[in-house]
Amino acid sequence: MLTGCFTALVTPFSGDTVDYEGLEKLAQFQIQNGISGILAVGTTGESPVLTWEEHLNVVEKIAEQTRGKCLCIAGTGSNNTKESLQATQHAVKAKVDAVLLVDPYYNGPSSIEIRKEYISPLAASFPEIEMIPYIIPGRTGTQLLPEDLALLNKTFKNVNTVKEATGNIENMRRTRQCCGPDFTILSGDDGMTFDMMTDPLINGAGVISVVSNVAPKAVSQMVSLLKEKNKTEARKLMEALTPLFGLVMIKTQEQTPYGEVLCKARNPIGIKLLMAILGMPSGGCRQPLGKATQNGLNEVIGAAQTVWKNNPEILKPVQDFFNVDIGDRLNDPSKLDGLAYEEYE
Repeated sequence: MLTGCFTALVTPFSGDTVDYEGLEKLAQFQIQNGISGILAVGTTGESPVLTWEEHLNVVEKIAEQTRGKCLCIAGTGSNNTKESLQATQHAVKAKVDAVLLVDPYYNGPSSIEIRKEYISPLAASFPEIEMIPYIIPGRTGTQLLPEDLALLNKTFKNVNTVKEATGNIENMRRTRQCCGPDFTILSGDDGMTFDMMTDPLINGAGVISVVSNVAPKAVSQMVSLLKEKNKTEARKLMEALTPLFGLVMIKTQEQTPYGEVLCKARNPIGIKLLMAILGMPSGGCRQPLGKATQNGLNEVIGAAQTVWKNNPEILKPVQDFFNVDIGDRLNDPSKLDGLAYEEYE
């Protein structure tokens, strides 16, 4: 049973190449701070822009780093079942513990098609490994429904977990109703983990987290406290982490020569910005992702400064492991050069 806090690990870049040395350091940082497992090559790891060779290499290296220390999940989902079968075969050879299968994006199959033409062939082909459907309609434009998820769980012994990122509490409750008490529901949204794990009609078991890239100890502790039903202490940690939860999607209003527009800097822009500011291996995002606006960068800095001022223990593991002075870095303008678009035009 997959429970606890899993980090959706970023893929660091040095220039335009994967920074494998930095990747190793990030994995070590996660393991030393009590994470339950690491997800390699998820959306936070910029899976859409990695080459096939890079994708396979990252999975292999994280599988090696985690073996005997924590669980490893490999992102092998695609909008092409054949490609997903190939990626999953490689992940099985790398001896990962589970694979994450995002709903097929853009071509948008129906829920019955996702079940019959995507998850089912994978679950049948690799019965020895756990299949985790990843449901995030805001990114994919489609959705595996709770009813089809329950049919998969009934048919295949290796479909027992879901990463739930619909943002819809009623959908989560319906998943529990359809799939039964032994099915594992993991939060795919940091900001909803507390509610999912304390709602008895959902009974979430943990989170696949973005924020744990910089705060693995705190997020892991929050999940552990929730599993122990210690809501009071868990709520304190949740409130301390809340400024960072907002960085998964940074929304700002920007002025253009033609009027005001809403700008959305999507994950992993915010978390990689924060990692760069703090002095962790990250690099920028690959095109077509780019940078945040100056307003977006200001939001990242503001969130980090709030956490460092009010709850420095959240970020102190970063300072200790990477040997950086966080207070200095958060107040040094030179550390911000080139991290944001200078203007909207």
